[in-house]
Amino acid sequence: MHSSLNAVMQGFAGKDLYPSVEEKAAHLLYFMVKNHSFVDGNKRIAAAVFLRFAEKNKLIYDKQNHKRIADNALVAMTLMIAESKPKEKDVMTAMLTNLIAGQQS
Repeated sequence: MHSSLNAVMQGFAGKDLYPSVEEKAAHLLYFMVKNHSFVDGNKRIAAAVFLRFAEKNKLIYDKQNHKRIADNALVAMTLMIAESKPKEKDVMTAMLTNLIAGQQS
């Protein structure tokens, strides 16, 4: 778990590898799901850690106080990440980043 948390905070040459808090949150969920840090409950724990990170960074609600990501969307994204191939990482994290940021694709 620590490696997943540390991975989203790493940088290179004085710049964050994941510059926005939305990118950090998306990669945190991805790494937590894919790293299988726990014997059981990896997806549930990953979603809970993601929500806690999002809450601490004021990502849960938009300016109109609406949830940025519905509960069923978080479940769907978590399952999609779990079933995805490693080569699809960029697509998975970009979708989640855009969902959190409220951008339309």
